[in-house]
Amino acid sequence: MMKMETDKIMDETNSNAQAFTTTMLYDPVRKKDSSPTYQTERELCFQYFTQWSESGQVDFVEQLLSRMCHYQHGQINAYLKPMLQRDFITLLPIKGLDHIAENILSYLDAESLKSAELVCKEWLRVISEGMLWKKLIERKVRTDSLWRGLAERRNWMQYLFKPRPGQTQRPHSFHRELFPKIMNDIDSIENNWRTGRHMLRRINCRSENSKGVYCLQYDDGKIVSGLRDNTIKIWDRTDLQCVKTLIGHTGSVLCLQYDDKVIISGSSDSTVRVWDVNTGEMVNTLIHHCEAVLHLRFNNGMMVTCSKDRSIAVWDMTSPSEITLRRVLVGHRAAVNVVDFDEKYIVSASGDRTIKVWSTSSCEFVRTLNGHKRGIACLQYRDRLVVSGSSDNSIRLWDIECGACLRVLEGHEELVRCIRFDTKRIVSGAYDGKIKVWDLVAALDPRAASNTLCLNTLEHTGRVFRLQFDEFQIVSSSHDDTILIWDFLNFTPNENKTGRTPSPALMEH
Repeated sequence: MMKMETDKIMDETNSNAQAFTTTMLYDPVRKKDSSPTYQTERELCFQYFTQWSESGQVDFVEQLLSRMCHYQHGQINAYLKPMLQRDFITLLPIKGLDHIAENILSYLDAESLKSAELVCKEWLRVISEGMLWKKLIERKVRTDSLWRGLAERRNWMQYLFKPRPGQTQRPHSFHRELFPKIMNDIDSIENNWRTGRHMLRRINCRSENSKGVYCLQYDDGKIVSGLRDNTIKIWDRTDLQCVKTLIGHTGSVLCLQYDDKVIISGSSDSTVRVWDVNTGEMVNTLIHHCEAVLHLRFNNGMMVTCSKDRSIAVWDMTSPSEITLRRVLVGHRAAVNVVDFDEKYIVSASGDRTIKVWSTSSCEFVRTLNGHKRGIACLQYRDRLVVSGSSDNSIRLWDIECGACLRVLEGHEELVRCIRFDTKRIVSGAYDGKIKVWDLVAALDPRAASNTLCLNTLEHTGRVFRLQFDEFQIVSSSHDDTILIWDFLNFTPNENKTGRTPSPALMEH
């Protein structure tokens, strides 16, 4: 009996739906049926419906929906939407689960977090009491070197993470106001890089005899430089004064690298020397190459050196005093000017116009990258990318895995002597006395026009021998015995309207 009544209801519903489709489709002002017959039948249907199991009710509604037209589905969807929505952020604290609401919202980016603040007072309360702007800033500082560097340089690192003993935690409003200031700082730095606006500081090395700074490396506290006068000089970053001079090489210091324990240097005297980074004491001398040591790199207990004698030496570093030769790589037909490596490949470049790739683990030759028309003076290698500079005045970008040249950058007028890149930029220095900043992301895009890739050109005071850079600055050295610090963070328009060098009396040390 019940099944017959149900079938009758279904048939009548289907019949009504078809009639509706032909006569009332898309009519938004359709009036509800209030006839006595409809009212009686609807109540009967409700009685049956409430007697069924949940699965039976769902099946009935599914069957009912399948007999309706598209417009009716739209009406039902509009009716169901508010019923299906749940303000879980508001409901969770009522259940004593504030921490879950905070945790959910903590995954939002800045724009989403700003929007969430406007939803309602309860959402704003969760964001405020959960210190979610502080947590967002902390997440950025942990994962982004630009944010971490800004936190240290602008001195707001002290307001993040756990407060120091005796220090009270700043309120939510402080971090809410801090975030847009940080974004303004980041935008300003990026704009300064693109427009060349900077504050320039100069170190005059004042070498007594032969002049020129061939190599350098820096951190927040010091600059370590290798000079043509056979010395290594260490400069304090605060006042730019020389705090230590390392003497021992009998030829120009052509390359160096340091970590928290040692400085390792290579020289035209054919030796590699190891120095204690804290005391400046020489702790080891490696004699292997028979001509000038032109470049070296070390990391994770391994060092690679290269020489004018056309060879590459791979060393195992047990300790500063225990460094043993593992393998000599031979294959270049001219001086090997530069090397770089990671756990997969050793990459070398030579005056013979080639870049060679070797296996780090086996030291076996892998492939040659051909393309430069003259000798190669510099390169950097990271992940799949190799960037090289040559005496053909060009810069080339290579895919190390397939050996393809991805892009040629042209703009320098003389030999490209030094090159570095990060995730955003390539910075190159050349014998034309210019430092050029290139857009790396655009350079890797084959659709980008060549004339849009050079973002800015900085005028040096002489041939550029070496440079290093980070998100905030370039530090470069030259044959004119100077080290220049190009500061893109602390540029002040009133002090330097042109972006050029301020008064030497103000900035020279």
